[in-house]
Amino acid sequence: QMQLQGAGENSVQAGGSLRLSCADENTHGSYCLGWFRQAPGKEREGVAAICRSTYYADSVKGRFTISRDSADNTVHLQMNNLQPEDTANYFCASRPTILVFGSPLSPTEYSYWGQGTQVTVSS
Repeated sequence: QMQLQGAGENSVQAGGSLRLSCADENTHGSYCLGWFRQAPGKEREGVAAICRSTYYADSVKGRFTISRDSADNTVHLQMNNLQPEDTANYFCASRPTILVFGSPLSPTEYSYWGQGTQVTVSS
């Protein structure tokens, strides 16, 4: 119920920018929308989330921006100044219900996931 938009692979040189977009196809919308990433051999980690507020992993603060377009139920991740350590498979996800106690950046708080898209940043 989350549909990634655009190309399946994205490659850029260090310092470059990319924009990821995902459509929220949940009938009643979502309370939180998030972007997560998973590098080979590592656990999936939260990158950015938007609920009533926005949340960012420390590693991307100041470089990544999450936004939500209510008109067409899409969530975007603008990634600037990309670095090789940002290389990973990126996923969008939604949480339909209110989040009270958990972390908006925790993958376990999300119910619906889009297919991943590979982001590769070369040095």
